[in-house]
Amino acid sequence: MISVLKSKIHRAVVTECDLNYEGSISVDDAWLKLAEIREYEQVDVLNITNGNRFTTYAIKAEKGTKKIGINGAAARLATVGDLIIILSYRYIEESQTAPKPKIFIPEHYDKV
Repeated sequence: MISVLKSKIHRAVVTECDLNYEGSISVDDAWLKLAEIREYEQVDVLNITNGNRFTTYAIKAEKGTKKIGINGAAARLATVGDLIIILSYRYIEESQTAPKPKIFIPEHYDKV
């Protein structure tokens, strides 16, 4: 088995950081669905603004809020206004061809 990119939310803007929360990344529920990322799914977060990278899990923020919240210890790795990429993965057999990943770009989505 190998790990391949399943989906990503590309160039989302961090809207809040909460050091005192347990951990995770809060993402607008509509965006999670569009990116095919499930609640509590492990994700990698790449901070375009400062180069930090971390692994956490996604949780739902209220639908329509356009919220991206960095929570817990990871809140030290981002600030409000930072651009980030959120990546999720799947496992496939080495012999399989990797399916094309789902890519969601928030700035191209105005329906929320």
